[in-house]
Amino acid sequence: MSAFVYCAFAPGTGGARVFDPATELPPAPTASLTFGDGQPAIEGSVASLFSTSMFSGPNRSEKTDRLLPRTDLVAFTQGFDAVRLSIASARAAGTTYGQSGIAVADIDEAEEIGPRISVASIDHSGVEALGAIDALAGTGSLDPSVPRPIPVPERLAYSRANTPATDFTPKHAWSEREQWCLSTGIYFEARGESYRGQVAVAQVIMNRVEHKNYPNSICGVVYQNQHRRNACQFSFACDGKTNVNRTPEIAAWAQAQEITATVLDEDIYLPEVGDATHYHATYVRPRWARNMDRVTQVGLHVFYRFRPGWRFG
Repeated sequence: MSAFVYCAFAPGTGGARVFDPATELPPAPTASLTFGDGQPAIEGSVASLFSTSMFSGPNRSEKTDRLLPRTDLVAFTQGFDAVRLSIASARAAGTTYGQSGIAVADIDEAEEIGPRISVASIDHSGVEALGAIDALAGTGSLDPSVPRPIPVPERLAYSRANTPATDFTPKHAWSEREQWCLSTGIYFEARGESYRGQVAVAQVIMNRVEHKNYPNSICGVVYQNQHRRNACQFSFACDGKTNVNRTPEIAAWAQAQEITATVLDEDIYLPEVGDATHYHATYVRPRWARNMDRVTQVGLHVFYRFRPGWRFG
């Protein structure tokens, strides 16, 4: 003997239905939305939503037609050809464009030749009567939805008005002699070093030009104390062996000249070398190095700078 169960459905779904629990599952009640104490509440099952068209369709693996279409280059270029042909046909038609003129109110339009430019003027009395000037000044009524320009802060406006114009004039006009002296120093002091090592030597020379303890010219720095045998600032200038007028290695001399131009134009600067004013080879130990701060090493040269408060001489 089987028992039958009556199942009640939500209102509007057709009422109650009798089903056999031995052969049927009880149907899930349809979901309904109710409000209690002003808060929404869902009663019943929402499983039926997943069988609607909103949740049906191909899955991600079946979506193979989502690639962008390939561009037809022939059709794309033909579009430009069409524009060129239209321009050429307009020119062939003999279209002329006259000089624009100012439209005069009392002139007969039939007598005018060529296009006109109409110039509108503002009647200040009418504008003032409408209160437009006061509105823009903030004293009248203005629709808050209308965008207004952001005022420039007073301090920023002052700085803009008082900041001097940028001067792009080079700091120095280096003569050919000065450029030759720097190239000579790079060539004889560091032509066996890497490009960066040669730039470092050039930077030391320029640091000395700017330093108060050294001559204020490149040639003055490079050939300082050249009359003192083996006691000058750069050994090639006073060793009695080097002929500074002979630079047989053409490629090395060309690179020294290129580095000279780059350094003098301030297009390169080595921060690790910084304001170093001295250097020596790694295979020597000069006494002056003990009184200075070591900065860095580039290739076979170790670079130094003055210690704070240390007096020269």
